[in-house]
Amino acid sequence: MSAKIVVVEDEEDILELLEYNLTKEGYEVIGFLNTKSVQQLLFEEKVDLLLMDRNLPGVEGSEFVASLRKEGIMTPVIYLSAKGLDSEIEEGFLRGADDYITKPFNMKELLLRIKALLRRTTKMVEDAILIHRDLVLDNSARTLSVEGKDVEITKLEFDLLRELILNKNSVLDREYLLENVWDSAEDYQYQTVNVAINRLKEKIDPYKTKEYIQSVRGVGYKLC
Repeated sequence: MSAKIVVVEDEEDILELLEYNLTKEGYEVIGFLNTKSVQQLLFEEKVDLLLMDRNLPGVEGSEFVASLRKEGIMTPVIYLSAKGLDSEIEEGFLRGADDYITKPFNMKELLLRIKALLRRTTKMVEDAILIHRDLVLDNSARTLSVEGKDVEITKLEFDLLRELILNKNSVLDREYLLENVWDSAEDYQYQTVNVAINRLKEKIDPYKTKEYIQSVRGVGYKLC
């Protein structure tokens, strides 16, 4: 699934250039000319990366990020700024930067750094405890609890549920699940996914009262 990147840049031509190149790379991009609505978005949606200018109207970019960190918002941040003195770069890292690129910048280098940072942060997500409603999936211990009670599931069912939780705002088609859970879309059929989903549903919702997993006809499955 594509990463969601928020770009905060007050120069419209640079913002449009970034939006164009990031979208071309397959990312979902949301652009802002100031920080006015950014914090609310970060509270409401899962954002994978914040690309932040520092010279912004209203509030300086690194001060804004520092305030986000105090609120517990730990979204990875790359500063893209004309502030290039050693002291300014150090200040940026002290205020929550995961990476720092000075203007003028090389677009190819920026895209490579974005990919590298997303790889690192995705690994961190994979090591975390994943929660959806009263489902708690512990990646380290490879355990699942439902309403606080341990539920025994197979490795395949664990990986399937993890993929659904990691992409809980999206409908996952059967081909995607075959490629990412079974590691192949060629050796298995769509019915393989249907059978595995039904077995998983029986284990996490034996009385069929919660409907954690919704079937989207003709497409695939999503959490609800």
